[in-house]
Order: sequence, then C-alpha cells, then structure tokens
Amino acid sequence: MKNSIHILVFAVCLLLASTPVIAQDKLPRTTPEKENISVKGIKDYLHALKDNEIEIHSIMVVRNGKVAYEEWFNGASPDSVHVMHSVSKSFTATAIGFAIDEGLIGLDDKVISFFPDKLPDTVSPYLAQLSIRDLITMSVGQAKEPARTGKDWIKDFLVQPITTEPGTHFYYNSMGSFMLSAIVQKVTGQTVFDYLTPRLFDPLHIHDIYWEKNSQGINTGGWGLYIKTEDMAKFGLLFLQTGVWNGKQILPKGWVEQASAYQIESYPGDAVKGMHYPENDWGQGYCFQMWRCKYGAYRADGAFGQFIFVIPYKNTVIAITSNTNNMGKEIGLVWDYLLPALK
Repeated sequence: MKNSIHILVFAVCLLLASTPVIAQDKLPRTTPEKENISVKGIKDYLHALKDNEIEIHSIMVVRNGKVAYEEWFNGASPDSVHVMHSVSKSFTATAIGFAIDEGLIGLDDKVISFFPDKLPDTVSPYLAQLSIRDLITMSVGQAKEPARTGKDWIKDFLVQPITTEPGTHFYYNSMGSFMLSAIVQKVTGQTVFDYLTPRLFDPLHIHDIYWEKNSQGINTGGWGLYIKTEDMAKFGLLFLQTGVWNGKQILPKGWVEQASAYQIESYPGDAVKGMHYPENDWGQGYCFQMWRCKYGAYRADGAFGQFIFVIPYKNTVIAITSNTNNMGKEIGLVWDYLLPALK
C-alpha cells in the first residue's frame, strides 16, 4: 500500500513538472520603488514632454519582467489599439526570422526568385543580386522609395531602378518592408498577421489587434499594425529575454541577437558616408528593421513617436505611443530623464 502511494505521488509530481506554465494576459504589476525606479524621474520626463509640446498617448515601463509604471493620456486607454507606423517593421522582421528557422527561406535568397511572374522586361544585374538581407537591412539600393501607383505593389517595387549595389548603402525604404511581407505570404500561403498569430501573438496573449492589407490581400508590412501599449511592452520584453517567454523559447534561438545587432551604418540622407553621429539616434546603426540607440540600447521606431526601447543593461523595456513631429526631442528626453531614473 505504501509503495502504491509513493508511485502515485511520483506520478503526480511528474505530471506537474511536465505541465507548462500558462502565461497570463497581463504582465505582472509592481511599483517603481520596488524596482528601484525614481518616480520623480518619470514625472520630470512627463513635465519635459509638456514643456516641449510633445503629445504623449501612453507610457509603460517594464523592469525585471514587471510593469513598474504605466499611464495613458489624451483619450488613450489600456484597451485601445494604437497605430504603430514603422514599429510594424519589427514584427514583419520577426516573421522573417520564423520563416528562416522553418527552412522556408534564407537571408541570402534572391528577391526575384519569389516573383518570377512579376519581373520587369529587363532584369538589371543589381535587381538580380537583391536579397532578403538587403530588404531587411534597408540597403536595397533604390535612389528613392517606389511609389505605389498600380494595383500590384510587387511590380511597382521591382520596376523601380536600383542605382546602388544592394547591401552597400542604407536608405530607408518602407516598400522594401512590404516586400518582406509579400515574401512571407508567398512561401507560407498566409499573411504575416496570420503566420505570426500562433507563433508570436498567441503565446504572448496578444489579441484584438489588426494589420492593414493592400488590395492584393497582403499585409502592408512596413506600417499598418494596430496594437495596445502592453502588447508593445510584451514584444520588447520577449526581445529582452532573448526570445524566451514563460520559460519557453518562442523566437528562434539566436534571432534576437542577430535582429538587434548593428548590421549597417545609418546616417542622414545628406550626410557623407562614414561620418559618425554620436548625438543622433538615427545614426547609431540599423539592425533587422530596428535601430540601434545610444547607451547600448535598441528600439522599434514608428512615425509620430511610437517606440519600444529595449535597454538590456538596465533590464528594462519602455513602450511609448504619442503624436509628435519632434521625435528626436522625444527620444532625447528618454535619455535625459527616464534612463537616469533607472537606478
């Protein structure tokens, strides 16, 4: 009888040990003081935003895996989705990471190989050379971003001349991000949104969101994602934890390190290549649809002030939504006030 009880207890223990921990919809909450964050520093940041007439909609500070501070402004709320603009690009790049891990594509695959029926009459050597790596690092080589003039955006992109050797010159190109979305859909038969849902959104309990499509039924890729502030924070936390969520490797192993690493020199369009911009947060280098920052950080970055800052040495993620044309000042205030507040 005693042996039977021992066997039963052992079996129960095995069952409990093998049962995965279910992630919660919400991140755990704490207080700034418990995570050694200066409340005064946060308040000073908010005052500085007001003084500089920067319209903030939300802020969430996650430290040590817990939400230590959160606040909403100007009609925003915890349950409202917010347009991400180019923060969308970082999610599209993540879909590329999954597709690589599943053996569907490779970074050095040629773009024309996916769309043989949409090529221009003459394929230039540079177009033939163009790879997924060039798309994801904003080094397509087109002198200007292709216009979306027709019903077929893929053809619009492929017909635009490439004047500089791909992979050698950074030039911001949101249509290149759209092409990443189109490639994912081509090889998976699913939109980026549908492809990411079981792999990323469901494990992180990110729901009630949406992503714009073009007339071809392809997610826009470089823009058009609408998510909540806490969803942004979860995505940043997943990167901070090198792709691990709730003890499980969600992102392909090694992808975070590669996707957040300096890949190519970034600089203002009128600058001389090779010049260093220590005070410019768009001059610290480009990653895979993300930007390097000062102070060893990196970020997802969207127009009018949508940011996901990942600051590894502070074990912190800061998610911000706003509506401002003064994004450089907004970033500068993060370094002036929020970074020192992280004791």
